[in-house]
Amino acid sequence: MITVVGIGADGWDGLPPTSRRALEAAGVVMGSPRQLELLPASVGAERVRWPSPLLPALPALLERHTGREVCVLASGDPLFYGIGSTLVRLLGAADVRVLPHVSSLSLACARLGWPVEQVETVSLVGRPPETLNAAALPGRRLVVLGAGREAPSQVAALLTARGYGPSPMTALSDLGAATETARHGTAETWAGPAASPLNVIAVECVASRDTEPLGLVPGLPDTAYEHDGQLTKREVRAVTLSRLAPRPGELLWDVGAGAGSIAVEWMRSHPACAAVAVESRPDRAAAIRRNADRLGVPSLRVVEGKAPAALDGLPEPDAVFVGGGVTAPGLLDHCWTRLRPGGRLVVNAVTLESEALVGQWYGRLGGDLVRLAVQRASPVGGFTGWRPAMPVTVWSLTRKDDP
Repeated sequence: MITVVGIGADGWDGLPPTSRRALEAAGVVMGSPRQLELLPASVGAERVRWPSPLLPALPALLERHTGREVCVLASGDPLFYGIGSTLVRLLGAADVRVLPHVSSLSLACARLGWPVEQVETVSLVGRPPETLNAAALPGRRLVVLGAGREAPSQVAALLTARGYGPSPMTALSDLGAATETARHGTAETWAGPAASPLNVIAVECVASRDTEPLGLVPGLPDTAYEHDGQLTKREVRAVTLSRLAPRPGELLWDVGAGAGSIAVEWMRSHPACAAVAVESRPDRAAAIRRNADRLGVPSLRVVEGKAPAALDGLPEPDAVFVGGGVTAPGLLDHCWTRLRPGGRLVVNAVTLESEALVGQWYGRLGGDLVRLAVQRASPVGGFTGWRPAMPVTVWSLTRKDDP
């Protein structure tokens, strides 16, 4: 059994009796140098500093101290973006005892008078900073967990670049300690680092007048994407994603990704959704990466190569979208075989050849087959008329048997 003790910036004085007794009874205490320095001499355990990088070395480090009473120090609540979650995942909940402290989120909301349930938390610790882009929406309150003294400047620059420069910001440093400070400003006027590396940034999102906020539902404007014309258009994209039906924690393959719009909006549906965009052209693959960063899903994995060969070695998907290269020999067979039970396959066809292939599969396996025809109003001389876009056939099917 390993005991994980949450400790705040107020150190030993802020610990409840249960946490103090656990530390005093420990044979080994592990933590960062800053955390270990918060302990008094009455804690006589061997003090072990975390190695760097931590995660690859963690299993061997724990194995080395098997049989001893081990305590692990964590900042605040160990299960709130903390080491506690890693240890539970590694050892199982039955072998990890967690003694939480007040989280930085709760402390920040207490200082600002914000209801905790109405705040979104964004962690930039060990994550690409562009993750913040998906959370910035008018009227939204964010608590951003930064990494280092430059975190407020980084947050301010991202918000300003996305059109949220007027957003009020508060950098809260050393929450709970005698050295606690709060600094206020706006994203567009922010300058200088935080008072301490231990900081969180509270943001009230306010958009500039010329900013067009993006919605949360599928079907973002086509102008939100960098593309060369190879893009699943807005209306078709919304229907396609409704068939793919993203669920938290699921993985999508976006095959023949083009601009990556399906993969991007799949991941924007929930922070736990993951996607792999497979694209054969390097210039389009590069554009997918830029689209992912700009729209707040920088962890989107982009694989350059031609399917189906490029799919080898990828983790099995919960959903597959084929938007390009449908007629490549063996592609649909490969996607269908690799799809998990309960997974969804969605194929969009535009050409006669791809429609013929989709028709064969529909005849053999069934599913749902629809044809979408979109017309947009545009000038016709001095009047306005309808200009049709190319119709798109959408075939969708759920795998109910075991592959």
